[in-house]
Amino acid sequence: MVIVATLSLSWGDRGLAPQDIFAALQGDPIAAIILGTVRAPRIATALLVGACLGVAGAITQAVMRNPLAEPGLLGINGGASLGVALLVIGAEGAVGHLMPLAGFTGAALSATAIYVLAWRGGTSSIRLILVGIGIGAATGAVTSLLTVLGDIRDVQRALAWMAGSIYNADWTRLRWLAMWSLPALAITWCLARDLDLSAFDDDVSGALGLPLQAMRAVLTALCTLLAGAAVAAAGPISFVGLLAPQLVRGLSSRHAIRLPAAAVCGALLLASADLVGRLVQLPAGLLTPLIGVPFIGLLLWRRRND
Repeated sequence: MVIVATLSLSWGDRGLAPQDIFAALQGDPIAAIILGTVRAPRIATALLVGACLGVAGAITQAVMRNPLAEPGLLGINGGASLGVALLVIGAEGAVGHLMPLAGFTGAALSATAIYVLAWRGGTSSIRLILVGIGIGAATGAVTSLLTVLGDIRDVQRALAWMAGSIYNADWTRLRWLAMWSLPALAITWCLARDLDLSAFDDDVSGALGLPLQAMRAVLTALCTLLAGAAVAAAGPISFVGLLAPQLVRGLSSRHAIRLPAAAVCGALLLASADLVGRLVQLPAGLLTPLIGVPFIGLLLWRRRND
């Protein structure tokens, strides 16, 4: 992470050597402007968004008891995209500053709808997955319809946000993201033992003293908060929530270790994707699937041959 962060600070239209970074810290005005207003908030946002997605993915896989689950199964990406599409295409005037709020609201409403529809005197992993797939398909269809019917300029703004990118990060957005995500990350780590118990089936978890339905609701809310805040800050970025928990799965079965490891791995994945995206002039959200799709193929091949 230190290497990737240093490269991100150095790379750009104006390259900065390590001594230039130290000069900025000592008061060089030009280097300070480049680092302080553009590159530092961008790399900090990429690291925090990646950490949020990594932990949200670990929560999703534990709650749904499925190693291939990701926060998108809770409708977060689809709901966020629909919220932004409704705002940009349905409203008039400049609404760019409201797009993160619309994305967060859409993600929260979509996740809430999934949990309510999956409730039958309680929830189960399979119901959450099935309802999540259905809601995701519905929100995706409505979003596609809006992009077909909307004005081309509004559609382009919405699609640019849906691609997922860190390029417009600033300190204000980073502070907003930190305000929501850091407490949620701390609370999630405190619930690591409950996540360990969630790996067992409902009868065993209940016999071990876990208030299953209440804890599942709390963990789902934390996952929605983390992934929703990340989507609001950077747009829908896929596969990080799936890849990061998988890459650290072999470290330990205890979530007290797995959660911070997933956070570090998610931060490294997204920061690296953002760095490569700057080199090839593509948003990070378009590069993470290029990493994720082959990895999913490898996972399926290994499960088939186990």
